[in-house]
Amino acid sequence: MEIYKDLSNQNAKEFEKLLNSQLSKTKIEEGKVIDGEVTKITNKFVFLFVEGLKSEPIIDINELKSLNILEKVKEGSKIPVLLERIEDKNGDVVVSATKAQKIKGWHKLEKAYEKNEAIMGKITSKCKGGVIVEHIETGSLMFCPGSQISDKPLKDISHLMNEPQKFALIKLDKIRGNACVSRRQIISSSKKEDKSKIIEKYKVGDIIKNAVVKGYSSFGCFFGVNNGELDVLVHLQEISYSRINHPDEVFSIGEKHDLLVITVDKEKLQVGCSIKQLSPDPFDHISNYKLNEPYKVKVVKITDYGCFCELEPGLSTLLHSSELSWTKKNASAKKMFKIGDTINCVITEIDKEKRRVAISHRLTKDNPFELFEKNSPVGSEIEGKISSINEYAIYLTIEKYDIDVFLHSNDLSYVGNPEEELKNYRKGDTLKVKVLEIKKDEQKIRVGLKQMQTDPLDYFKNKKLNDIITVKVVHSDNKGLVVRPEETEIDIIIKKSQIAINAADARPSRFVGGERIDAAISELDLNKRKISLSIKLLEELQNKEAVTKFSSPLSGKNLPFSSLSDKLSKKKEK
Repeated sequence: MEIYKDLSNQNAKEFEKLLNSQLSKTKIEEGKVIDGEVTKITNKFVFLFVEGLKSEPIIDINELKSLNILEKVKEGSKIPVLLERIEDKNGDVVVSATKAQKIKGWHKLEKAYEKNEAIMGKITSKCKGGVIVEHIETGSLMFCPGSQISDKPLKDISHLMNEPQKFALIKLDKIRGNACVSRRQIISSSKKEDKSKIIEKYKVGDIIKNAVVKGYSSFGCFFGVNNGELDVLVHLQEISYSRINHPDEVFSIGEKHDLLVITVDKEKLQVGCSIKQLSPDPFDHISNYKLNEPYKVKVVKITDYGCFCELEPGLSTLLHSSELSWTKKNASAKKMFKIGDTINCVITEIDKEKRRVAISHRLTKDNPFELFEKNSPVGSEIEGKISSINEYAIYLTIEKYDIDVFLHSNDLSYVGNPEEELKNYRKGDTLKVKVLEIKKDEQKIRVGLKQMQTDPLDYFKNKKLNDIITVKVVHSDNKGLVVRPEETEIDIIIKKSQIAINAADARPSRFVGGERIDAAISELDLNKRKISLSIKLLEELQNKEAVTKFSSPLSGKNLPFSSLSDKLSKKKEK
């Protein structure tokens, strides 16, 4: 190291001169693309020589495989690489052949983008939202969105894969190094010239025959004209004189219709058409129709929520599913009618301002709920078949009127648990019930089964509080006794606290079941169907009766102050 301390030394001067001359020949800068000469090729790496670098750069052989240039690489050949680091933390030179190729390709893409020139590429693979396109000249990878592959929807693009074709550069991001291309723009530009010639054939007032429905949106319907040479739009307001919400209410894909040309835009290359203007406005003579009068209409379209019918050609109206039947809540027009059927309907509304006509099919028939009320008023008996059962009620179908009536579980029996009573019935069973309530406006009828039986509470109609009745013990538990009066089938609970006056005797375990005992009525409310019995009350009543009947009138006269009440009474009289 002594040679570098003294710069006046002849050897130091020669070394400095040699070093400066060597560095001046090759300027090495990070971030530049340089050519490296291949010096050695192994199974894993390719070694390069770059003049001016202190060590040999190394490239992974897999990187060259991905660039499809490994077969061309031989000792002595040159490879362009990007110098990323002259020296990393390990003292190695870092280079990249992939980035070098991308940078070179990027420069060519920039020039094509600036000049608005098409480039040649091929679709190599699919990705989320589109496809990857490889620039044939440089190998740079670009993205083509799915909407830019073609000017019409394609279900299969296998015929486009790996085929050289033109693409238009529509976006370059220099910071991220991303390029976006479009095949659709190339196709559309070539078709634009042809389309302008086609547009010149049409003028306002022309009638286009047999245009085919190709698709629709919320604002109109698209038709294919002359075997698909041109697509035209019929706006929603130009479809029909009647008010419609969506074209699919009137049209189906593939239908053919005549169109009237109403606008021609040569700049936007668009032709606007109308269907309703081919016929006179039917609302001009809407006064010929009267409200609440029946008319024959023709079914022209069936939907999930009803069907569209024509009063006359051009004057269509919606027959909503709610107006199909009196009894079916979810009536289906698909099951009742087919396109072309002629049916009877009643006009329920005519709105000239909104250009709307409302019709009803069910009004052409008698209201079955009115007939039911007339023929089977509240209190009458009817017979029905169980159509369905849920967790709290039974529905019976009255076949004569084709309506369902409601039977609540509480109206099945006077005794027993309502939920348990429901388990005794099955779909298809026939029951005879009594009509309890009719709400024809709400289309609801309630019936009862227990009302066909004798009410066990009738036994207590002639009873009053403190009356004594004989009951039979059904069973006992910790809460008290379950008893049943001898002349009825209703079970009543005697609480533990009401078994006896003496607490020691108020034990339910004294009874095993089957005993006949007497009890007094402690609570009686037939409207609320509430009845309580008490043995304790019976004992109190018996004790009171015994005291009243067997005690002496002079009893207690010798007690202190026994005559005090008599003296006070005489004093008040004076």
